[in-house]
Amino acid sequence: QVQLIQSGGGLVQAGGSLRLSCAASGGTYSRYAMGWFRQAPGKEREFVAAISWSGAWTYYADSVKGRFTISRDNALNTVYLQMNSLKPEDTAVYYCAADIDTAVRRDTSLGGYDYWGQGTQVTVSS
Repeated sequence: QVQLIQSGGGLVQAGGSLRLSCAASGGTYSRYAMGWFRQAPGKEREFVAAISWSGAWTYYADSVKGRFTISRDNALNTVYLQMNSLKPEDTAVYYCAADIDTAVRRDTSLGGYDYWGQGTQVTVSS
Protein backbone atom coordinates (compact mmCIF):
# COMPACT_ATOMS: atom_id res chain seq x y z
CA GLN A 1 0.00 0.00 0.00
CA VAL A 2 1.53 3.30 -1.14
CA GLN A 3 0.75 6.40 0.86
CA LEU A 4 1.11 9.85 -0.65
CA ILE A 5 1.49 12.70 1.81
CA GLN A 6 1.21 16.21 0.44
CA SER A 7 2.61 19.43 1.85
CA GLY A 8 2.86 23.02 0.74
CA GLY A 9 0.10 25.16 -0.66
CA GLY A 10 -1.62 28.06 1.02
CA LEU A 11 -2.62 31.60 0.14
CA VAL A 12 -0.62 33.75 -2.25
CA GLN A 13 -1.19 36.89 -4.27
CA ALA A 14 -1.46 36.78 -8.03
CA GLY A 15 1.98 36.63 -9.60
CA GLY A 16 3.42 34.81 -6.62
CA SER A 17 4.87 31.33 -6.28
CA LEU A 18 4.24 28.20 -4.28
CA ARG A 19 5.76 24.74 -4.20
CA LEU A 20 3.84 21.58 -3.49
CA SER A 21 5.47 18.37 -2.33
CA CYS A 22 4.21 14.81 -2.42
CA ALA A 23 6.11 12.18 -0.45
CA ALA A 24 5.50 8.50 -1.11
CA SER A 25 5.91 5.76 1.47
CA GLY A 26 5.02 2.13 1.88
CA GLY A 27 4.48 -0.51 -0.77
CA THR A 28 7.07 -2.47 -2.70
CA TYR A 29 6.73 -0.69 -5.99
CA SER A 30 9.82 1.08 -7.11
CA ARG A 31 9.01 2.56 -10.52
CA TYR A 32 5.88 4.53 -11.10
CA ALA A 33 4.66 7.56 -12.98
CA MET A 34 3.35 10.51 -10.99
CA GLY A 35 0.86 13.22 -11.75
CA TRP A 36 -0.62 16.37 -10.29
CA PHE A 37 -4.28 17.22 -10.64
CA ARG A 38 -6.51 19.98 -9.31
CA GLN A 39 -10.14 20.55 -8.56
CA ALA A 40 -11.73 23.96 -8.30
CA PRO A 41 -15.08 24.48 -6.55
CA GLY A 42 -17.93 23.25 -8.70
CA LYS A 43 -15.61 21.83 -11.33
CA GLU A 44 -14.29 18.40 -12.20
CA ARG A 45 -10.82 17.32 -11.25
CA GLU A 46 -8.40 18.14 -14.05
CA PHE A 47 -4.91 17.20 -15.11
CA VAL A 48 -2.08 19.59 -14.32
CA ALA A 49 1.23 17.80 -14.95
CA ALA A 50 2.85 14.38 -15.12
CA ILE A 51 6.36 13.02 -14.84
CA SER A 52 7.94 9.71 -15.70
CA TRP A 53 9.78 7.56 -13.20
CA SER A 54 13.17 8.75 -14.43
CA GLY A 55 12.09 12.36 -14.57
CA ALA A 56 13.22 12.57 -18.16
CA TRP A 57 9.69 12.99 -19.50
CA THR A 58 7.23 15.62 -18.33
CA TYR A 59 3.89 16.80 -19.65
CA TYR A 60 1.75 19.83 -18.77
CA ALA A 61 -1.74 21.11 -19.26
CA ASP A 62 -1.80 24.07 -21.61
CA SER A 63 -3.14 26.27 -18.83
CA VAL A 64 0.00 25.87 -16.73
CA LYS A 65 2.68 25.35 -19.36
CA GLY A 66 5.57 27.72 -18.87
CA ARG A 67 4.49 28.58 -15.32
CA PHE A 68 4.51 25.26 -13.46
CA THR A 69 7.34 22.74 -13.22
CA ILE A 70 7.00 19.15 -12.09
CA SER A 71 10.07 17.36 -10.79
CA ARG A 72 10.96 14.41 -8.60
CA ASP A 73 13.70 13.22 -6.29
CA ASN A 74 13.55 9.44 -6.23
CA ALA A 75 16.11 9.23 -3.45
CA LEU A 76 13.56 11.04 -1.28
CA ASN A 77 10.52 9.41 -2.90
CA THR A 78 9.14 12.89 -3.44
CA VAL A 79 7.52 14.71 -6.34
CA TYR A 80 7.28 18.48 -6.51
CA LEU A 81 5.14 21.01 -8.30
CA GLN A 82 6.73 24.43 -8.51
CA MET A 83 4.07 26.98 -9.36
CA ASN A 84 5.14 30.43 -10.55
CA SER A 85 3.22 33.41 -11.90
CA LEU A 86 0.12 32.16 -10.16
CA LYS A 87 -3.27 33.40 -11.30
CA PRO A 88 -6.61 33.50 -9.47
CA GLU A 89 -7.86 30.78 -11.81
CA ASP A 90 -5.21 28.46 -10.37
CA THR A 91 -7.16 28.41 -7.12
CA ALA A 92 -8.09 24.80 -6.39
CA VAL A 93 -7.37 21.77 -4.26
CA TYR A 94 -4.31 20.09 -5.71
CA TYR A 95 -3.76 16.33 -5.63
CA CYS A 96 -0.78 14.18 -6.43
CA ALA A 97 -1.29 10.68 -7.77
CA ALA A 98 0.78 7.58 -8.49
CA ASP A 99 0.33 5.02 -11.25
CA ILE A 100 2.25 1.98 -10.04
CA ASP A 101 1.67 0.02 -13.25
CA THR A 102 3.80 2.15 -15.51
CA ALA A 103 6.93 4.27 -15.48
CA VAL A 104 5.51 6.75 -18.01
CA ARG A 105 2.04 8.21 -18.48
CA ARG A 106 1.53 10.02 -21.76
CA ASP A 107 -2.02 11.12 -21.21
CA THR A 108 -4.09 13.50 -19.12
CA SER A 109 -6.65 11.02 -17.86
CA LEU A 110 -7.36 10.57 -14.18
CA GLY A 111 -8.02 6.90 -14.79
CA GLY A 112 -5.35 4.38 -13.94
CA TYR A 113 -3.81 6.26 -11.06
CA ASP A 114 -3.77 3.88 -8.14
CA TYR A 115 -3.03 6.13 -5.20
CA TRP A 116 -3.90 9.73 -4.41
CA GLY A 117 -2.65 12.27 -1.94
CA GLN A 118 -4.93 13.91 0.57
CA GLY A 119 -5.16 17.16 -1.36
CA THR A 120 -3.88 20.60 -0.48
CA GLN A 121 -5.57 23.95 -0.95
CA VAL A 122 -3.99 26.60 -3.14
CA THR A 123 -5.67 30.00 -3.11
CA VAL A 124 -4.52 32.83 -5.33
CA SER A 125 -5.90 36.26 -4.55
CA SER A 126 -6.24 38.99 -7.15
